[in-house]
Amino acid sequence: MPIYEYRCDDCGSQKEHLQKMTDEQIANCPSCGSTQYRKLLSAAGFQLKGKGWYATDFKGGGCPAADSSAGGHACSGACSHS
Repeated sequence: MPIYEYRCDDCGSQKEHLQKMTDEQIANCPSCGSTQYRKLLSAAGFQLKGKGWYATDFKGGGCPAADSSAGGHACSGACSHS
């Protein structure tokens, strides 16, 4: 389940809430009861770092390593190395 961050425009309270994507937005501030409790837009909480994570993903510009047991090139003619 995603974690959503909310902030109250009236009292300034800011909290994180674990909610399903289908759950309704929280309407009232748990600190002061105000109806000015708003969901914030924030960046995703992960980053893809390091070498090789994209070897089979969508980096583009390359091809996977050849499988010597298959007797040749792993791209099957789909890249410029064929």
